[in-house]
Amino acid sequence: MSDVASLPLIGAAALRARAASRVLRTLPTDVKDAALAAMADALVERTDEILAANTADVDAAAAEGTPESVLDRLRLDPARVAGVAAALRELVALPDPVGDVVRGSRLPNGLQLRQVRVPFGVVGIVYEARPNVTVDAAGLCLKSGNAALLRGSASAFRTNTALVAVLTEAAEKAGLPAGSIELLPADRASVGELLGARGFVDVVIPRGGASLIERVVTEAKVPVIETGVGNVHVYVDASADAAMAEAIVLNSKTHRVSVCNSAETLLVHRDVPFLPRLLGALADAGVTLHGDDAARAAHPAVVAATDEDWATEYLSMDMAVRVVDDLPAALEHIARWGSGHTEAIVADSARAIADFTAGVDSAAVMVNASTRFTDGGEFGFGAEIGISTQKLHARGPLGLPELTSTTYVVTGAGHTR
Repeated sequence: MSDVASLPLIGAAALRARAASRVLRTLPTDVKDAALAAMADALVERTDEILAANTADVDAAAAEGTPESVLDRLRLDPARVAGVAAALRELVALPDPVGDVVRGSRLPNGLQLRQVRVPFGVVGIVYEARPNVTVDAAGLCLKSGNAALLRGSASAFRTNTALVAVLTEAAEKAGLPAGSIELLPADRASVGELLGARGFVDVVIPRGGASLIERVVTEAKVPVIETGVGNVHVYVDASADAAMAEAIVLNSKTHRVSVCNSAETLLVHRDVPFLPRLLGALADAGVTLHGDDAARAAHPAVVAATDEDWATEYLSMDMAVRVVDDLPAALEHIARWGSGHTEAIVADSARAIADFTAGVDSAAVMVNASTRFTDGGEFGFGAEIGISTQKLHARGPLGLPELTSTTYVVTGAGHTR
């Protein structure tokens, strides 16, 4: 267990969060929901204050030459503030996972056994320049009975400070304990302290790019739920319908390129007759195609691919393309280069679909559907922290149930062993 003296940057916040977590785990659903609703109202009422802080962050980032794609993720406007407030209200409508009985039985000796969902306690979340994550993470943690230690990026620190001030004031007025939401300093050292805060922090969740996730996974001494990068593939089988394949591939690649469920590699069976048309549709949509020899032969817009392309999560209007001999070759490519996030097949063959879904190792598998559907909201789970690509505890969208652990409650009538 860490000593608070070894945590000069986050120790006081961690202690407040730990104390708050002991209260939060016992709060009834109606108190938590009232707090979430109050927080949503406060965000809307204090939009001007939030936007003033955000403008300062955006102007500073722009002056440093930050790319427009990053500025867009950082930037808030009245509609976006209203959107994050609406996400909190959506949490109110979702079931509270705390207290759910996962399973239960009466043992032969008469003992009543129940496995019950309980909060983690203190959840640390490390994320990049997306102020909406500040609100989403706080709301998800509170609804699931957890205290939140939030460590956002330096580029969004003014915005995050304003958001947390609004959320904290509203939450405490609604009956939540002080320390339920804590914003940590935005320097590199604070992440190191958070990752080493055994005994103060129950779990850390990284949400961001590959380098952030790699640091958290490598350095953490506390448990981590790893949200992964999305080197996502779409495999078009020989049995696929041409119009369906074109629609799914275009949506998977171009609907929103900067997110983890955007497709990055297209795998096409060698017997697909409409490959030139499919590649032309992507090129016409503005996608730069990086392909193997067979893909380059099928369309003049395709440039030569290297192994780096197969490994890359572009998050841009780029896509790697490989022509494969058969479905096992597609599975082999995914096994070597994929990140275990989302993989899709477009096919009419029931055998091909069955072989793909059984053979691919991924958090989500799409059958004749866009990869863009890998999302907690699209799955009907509400807001999410991210998409977990690991296999322990939780896999796929991290919603409310995934922010809980379980306790076994054993009830007897004077039983002794």
